[in-house]
Amino acid sequence: MTELKPRQRAHLRSLAQAVKPILQIGKEGVTEAVADTVEAALNNRELLKVRVLESAPGHAREMGDQLVSGIRDTHLIQVIGRIVVIYRRHPEKPEISLPE
Repeated sequence: MTELKPRQRAHLRSLAQAVKPILQIGKEGVTEAVADTVEAALNNRELLKVRVLESAPGHAREMGDQLVSGIRDTHLIQVIGRIVVIYRRHPEKPEISLPE
């Protein structure tokens, strides 16, 4: 997995402003089912927001790190409050073009 450059992260953060959270992490934390759901969602979209509920067993940063470590070629773009932004380039049909 290649690291994203700061300019690419900034571009993804700006795109993430318009994205709504589509998944939630609750009191059980990052389970295998949650990771599978996130991976399936990343097959349909490249940029994803996940909401970490207050009942989650850890902070949003910890939950984001767990998600990214469990899913291949995924990047944690940012954590704002309880919202985690995750990116994975689509292997066949990328929709987001990153600046060099």
